[in-house]
Parts: sequence; C-alpha cells; structure tokens
Amino acid sequence: MGIQSHSISFHNKIKLSKTDETYSEARKRDDSITDQVKEAFHDSGYPVIDNFIQGSFSTDTAIVSLNDDIDIDRAIVIDNENSPNDPVKPKQTVYQVLQDRGFKNAKVKKPCVTADYASESLHIDIPVYRLRNGIHELAVGKTNSDENNREWSVADPKGLKDWIKNNSQYGGSADRKQQQFNRIVRYLKRWRDENFTNLVAKKVYSIGLTVMAKECFTPYFNNQGLPNDLEALKGTVSRILGHGYFSNIGNNQYRVTVNLPVLPYRDVFDGSALDTATQFKNKLERLETKLIEAISEHRVVKQCEILNSMFGADFVVPASDTSASTAQKKRYASAGAVGTSQGA
Repeated sequence: MGIQSHSISFHNKIKLSKTDETYSEARKRDDSITDQVKEAFHDSGYPVIDNFIQGSFSTDTAIVSLNDDIDIDRAIVIDNENSPNDPVKPKQTVYQVLQDRGFKNAKVKKPCVTADYASESLHIDIPVYRLRNGIHELAVGKTNSDENNREWSVADPKGLKDWIKNNSQYGGSADRKQQQFNRIVRYLKRWRDENFTNLVAKKVYSIGLTVMAKECFTPYFNNQGLPNDLEALKGTVSRILGHGYFSNIGNNQYRVTVNLPVLPYRDVFDGSALDTATQFKNKLERLETKLIEAISEHRVVKQCEILNSMFGADFVVPASDTSASTAQKKRYASAGAVGTSQGA
C-alpha cells in the first residue's frame, strides 16, 4: 500500500460530510432551531426570507474535530424593508431562542450569535443578514456595543462559497482536482488542530486557511492520472509561504494578511496577534520541511511516521515496512504535476 492510499485512509478518518450519521443528527437539531428562529422573527416583525448553511459544510471541507464537536454555521436572512435599523435586535431574538432551547454559553458576538448545545457535542453559529437590492448585509454588533460599533455590513456569503467551490480554472480533470483541493484543506485543518494550542488554533481561522489554500492550490497528478496528495500538499504549502501573506515586522515577528476574495474584501486576520501570525508562519515552514522529508523517503512506514508527527494519530503508521522505491521510480519517470491553480 503506497503513501497515497495511506493519505486517503487518513482523509476518510478526518472528513465530516453532510451524509455522515453524526451530521444527520445535528442537522435535525439545526432544522428545528431554524424553524423556531423563523417563528420568533415573524413575531418580531421581520420574517425570514432565506436561510442557508455556510462555512465548511457548504464547501465540503469540514473535518471531525479533536473533541468530536460538530460546528454548524446557519445563516438567517431577512429583507431590507422589514429589517430594524439596529442590527443587534434580531441577534438578540436569536439569542433568546437558543437560551430557551437549552444551549449553554450563548453569546451575541460581533459577527453572529453562537452557543453550544448542553446535552450534545453541537456548536452553532447563526449570522443574521438582510437583503438589500440583491446584496447581503451582515448584522454586526454585540449586545453592549455603542452606535459606532453596530452596522449592517456588506457581505457576500454565497459568493464566497461559490468561489471556493469553483473549479473552472483547473482545466482537465477539474472535478478530481477540486476533490484533491478539498482533501488538502482538510489536511491543513487537522494539522492546525494538532500543532497549535487550542487557544491559538481558534485564531488560525478555517476561512483563512481555506482562502490561502485556494489561491495557492497546486494539484498533482502523474501522467497516468493518479493523484499524489503528498506532492500537492507540499506544493500548496510552499506557494502559501511564498505568496506574501506573511510580512516581517522585525525581531523575528510576522503579521499575516489574507483578504477575502469577495465583498467586503476584508482581511480575515485583521487584529490578529503577532504571536499568532509568527507561530503560524514558523509551523508552516516546519510542515514544509517535513513534507519534503517525506517525499524524499523511500520507505512507506517512514513516510507515515513523518506524516503522523504532523497530523496526529489518525494518520496511522503501518506495522510492516513497505518499500516505496518502485512506486517513486514510476512517479518520477512519468514526469511531474499536471495542472496548476489560479495565481490570485
């Protein structure tokens, strides 16, 4: 069994999709909450005109968290005509619904309302939008925010999802390349969760990782059309490090800047601590080094040991030492990667 088979086995362990039974149960809870939010909004005078899943479930890049929590990001949309001037009002309505439903740690955060369900491993984020002239505007503000920190802010959540899922730039085998991209994003998310403290990992935002991976994705298929995720991940990480996301501000400290590709084009890491950005860059460089080491290794067991050190126990190390030399000779003989991503 070659390294690609081990990579796929790892991916299948960490991926979380809409067809999984665990998600199905969480979705039933989510649907019930959404129905109650709709009812509460109607009673408050601003009926819901749309709702949709956003985030990693909508882009097929969700992973099983290390603590088995399932995160659902459910957008609620009202129309402009019936929306209150104060964007925090509908968020307070959502907050009350979650409180009544038995959620704990319910909070009205700046971009959304968030809470954990007390009896299940379910975390839910509910952003509220209004639709004005065909453009979504996000309700921004906390319960105690002053007037200068409350606004309906232009956003494009559906456009962001479409951008992440767009494979038109990949040319031949576009669907297979998009599937490889989805795997690369999942690998990077699990790498983050395994290599940062929980506090820092939360600040290496998934949307930041996803945008970086999309802009720098380097698909790798040999001339027989066989994917090699190890090569693709290494190429993608190398491009991320060389893309200009990290700027040196002196004293071996870095700032990270990743702009959304759609409205409002904001920096995902705006306000992020220098320590977070510096750790992020340093750990990416170590990942790149380890990926190069794994690629140059001829023994599959050794390759798996290296990847296990980066991705954790779910990247299983086989008991027997299988030589990868034959497979590698074939790979190099068949020339390199086929296709590259957009430059962005």
